[in-house]
Amino acid sequence: MLELLSSTAEHIGFAERINSDPSFSVPVYSSAGELRQRLLDAPKQTNKLVLGYFEGGALLGLFLFFVEEQDRYLELLMALSQSAPAYEEVLAFLRERYPGWQCDLVYNPGNFLLHGLLERAGAEFDTEQQKMALTGDTPPADVSVAELYSPKYKDGYIAIHSTGVYWTAEKVLEAPEQFRVILAIEAGEVVGYIDVTHNYDENEPFDVFVKESCRRKGYARAMLMKAIELNRPKAMVLTVDVDNAPAIALYESMGFVRAEGQNSVTAHLAL
Repeated sequence: MLELLSSTAEHIGFAERINSDPSFSVPVYSSAGELRQRLLDAPKQTNKLVLGYFEGGALLGLFLFFVEEQDRYLELLMALSQSAPAYEEVLAFLRERYPGWQCDLVYNPGNFLLHGLLERAGAEFDTEQQKMALTGDTPPADVSVAELYSPKYKDGYIAIHSTGVYWTAEKVLEAPEQFRVILAIEAGEVVGYIDVTHNYDENEPFDVFVKESCRRKGYARAMLMKAIELNRPKAMVLTVDVDNAPAIALYESMGFVRAEGQNSVTAHLAL
């Protein structure tokens, strides 16, 4: 049976036990402390949906979603279960309660139960993501071409921003409490950008882009260096396609190391 949960305090032990399994752990959170705090905070937040799956009174699944009513959008933030029926019940619940909504699911690539269910449901899958963490000092870099966003660059930023994603340029600009935008400027024109969080103890770039005609000029390095400087003393992590060797090499040269066991897969499903 699936239940909406108004508290998770009594289920932390279950969450920690499932999260200790390398195949079913939650890859997006770097520590047990972060996972615990996110679970405790979620029921208090109006844009979070917390579900528990029970059999015979025993908890067999704990699921956390981000809910955006206006955009009819859901995002799976946490899936903690080793039970195939738990995943099936959650998907059936979502389809009944949120028909026609878009749902993005970020999960552990080792979670064969969820992955198989999503394959059968006709989901689309992004390339597996390698997580990397900044571990030390970064080498000096010229950041003069990197600037914090200002309204005079709005049109140029929007013009080159990724489309077909939840965090569009407009949404990022509407969430200054969450995102910091850093731009690469060439001859007064926006030629690149980084959207990076700044309100967490551990922040990360959500999107990094440089116009094709301006690549291999050091813009990505300059913007990332600017983001690191502004983020200190907080921690920084990022994700990159596992097959993107040039990007991985760039990040490694700036002090990022691969976070083993914390890769993720994102699936896209229309409910």
